[in-house]
Amino acid sequence: MKKPAFRKKSAPEAVEPTEAAEAAEVGQSGPAPAQAPEPAASARPAGRSGGTRTTQSLLAAAVVLAAVFGIAETRPPAAPAKADGGVTPTTAQVERTAAVCPQPLQGLTGSTTLTAYTPPGTGGATGGAGWLSDAAPATPPTTAPSAPATGAPAAPSGSAAPAAPDKGAAPADARLTLAKPGTPATGPAANGDTAPGTGAVATGALAPGFTVTQTTVVTEQRGLGLSGLTCTPAGTSFWFAGASTAGDRVDYVSLVNTESSAAVVDIKLYGDKGLIENDAANGITVAPGSSQSVLLPTISKGAVNDLAVHVVARSGRVGAALHAADGGKGADWIPASAEPAATQVLPGLPADTSAAHLVVWAPPEDDADLKIQLSGKNGWFTPAGNESIHIKAGMVAAVDLGKVTRDEVAGLRLSPTDDKHPTPVVAGLRVDRAGGGGKSDAAWLTGTGPVGARATVADNRVGASTLFLTSAGDAATVRVTASAGSGGGTPVSKDVQLPAGGTVALPAPEPGGLNGSFALTVETVSGGPVMAARMLSLPAKDVPMFTIQALRDDHSTVRVPRAGQDPGVVLR
Repeated sequence: MKKPAFRKKSAPEAVEPTEAAEAAEVGQSGPAPAQAPEPAASARPAGRSGGTRTTQSLLAAAVVLAAVFGIAETRPPAAPAKADGGVTPTTAQVERTAAVCPQPLQGLTGSTTLTAYTPPGTGGATGGAGWLSDAAPATPPTTAPSAPATGAPAAPSGSAAPAAPDKGAAPADARLTLAKPGTPATGPAANGDTAPGTGAVATGALAPGFTVTQTTVVTEQRGLGLSGLTCTPAGTSFWFAGASTAGDRVDYVSLVNTESSAAVVDIKLYGDKGLIENDAANGITVAPGSSQSVLLPTISKGAVNDLAVHVVARSGRVGAALHAADGGKGADWIPASAEPAATQVLPGLPADTSAAHLVVWAPPEDDADLKIQLSGKNGWFTPAGNESIHIKAGMVAAVDLGKVTRDEVAGLRLSPTDDKHPTPVVAGLRVDRAGGGGKSDAAWLTGTGPVGARATVADNRVGASTLFLTSAGDAATVRVTASAGSGGGTPVSKDVQLPAGGTVALPAPEPGGLNGSFALTVETVSGGPVMAARMLSLPAKDVPMFTIQALRDDHSTVRVPRAGQDPGVVLR
């Protein structure tokens, strides 16, 4: 048998320490230091002892360490570290913001308006662009979702993936472009019942606080109502509470993929008996740049009165939204909820609420017992006859609250009856308003976060917008600013005082010389935290058509840690 050949072992090559390279890279915050020369490789005569090789290795390491320490000594930090050794982070404005708008559920005769806006900034960012582009047209949303694909499909024509967004310029086929901060841009979405979703991008000075609102008016009997929502960033997890497959309800989950790769999505439905298993709800493939609507009855089993819906992207990212239509009783988008939390605050109950229906989901790990409270003009109180709600683990519970507001505006809070037993929940509230002749419309509220430093909602119209402000904690002061109109006008601002735990409603201030639609921005001046919602009311004949959107912190700035030089990293 042939013996295996063995190659003579060569001497190991010197390897530059990784820690030293990282330390040099961190030190680049100041002027770039001169590169330390690498020790020359010397030939090794045959017969040298292992001790000599060890000595050479030690000498080479010493040269590298000396070079690194020498650089650190000759290039000190531009600003000395704090006495405690910490480094103060800085705040910077975001440089790119993206959002996804769902397919308009408008039928053949409805119309949809898209409005984009960026508040005036206080930073030094300049340039940039803002635009909205259509996704590929969707197939009619009447069938079950597509089956899982074995591979990533190619992007269809008309892809919504933003064209060269990193170059900071709007693509040539953009549906809508935003020219400058402080002035909204508005335009129509595509027509028809297969209109695509929309991808929105803003860069540079237009990125901080960039927001897009989608508003749809449907006047035909089926689907009658005003539907609106603030478009949200693409993500991997979305919660909705308040869906249904019972009665005349026609509810769709809209999935829009504006990314460059396919996404695979699971839709989980929870009812009063727990998770509803259905293979058709798993592994839904959404091609890049495409839209897809999923009719809930096709992935549920029978009629279910109250549902919580969890959309999970197991790969890729999507924009997800849920539209509910209750025959001729109203229609609107069910907004995505804040992540499950032990306490949920739902702002925005109108004074003329004719009916309110609360839906709450608890996780499979534990039951939830919650107090129901309303925030009135003087603070929190418990509505008589609806003091609490119990939700079994992994299930949905619902309660009719009736005319709970008693002709006063309010916010609703759910919190643990026992502070030592907090259970994270998801909550949604259907709100109905009645008009003449028995006609009505509906909107859905959900748990939301505070406005924080600043929050904005676009597409406000003359005499049609009402702002609801709830201080969930201490007394607070907020500043409300109405932007210039999309066709002209002068911005105006006013400060509003809120009592601790109280809710205030005010007609939206309107810019002077208004022409077109305008945006509303709410900033926390002191106290709080403050939750806010905007109601847009556009009555049509006897129908009190309205929609309500919560305002959430626009996160237009991020905290950036400062890197400091630390030559000692090579010793750790």
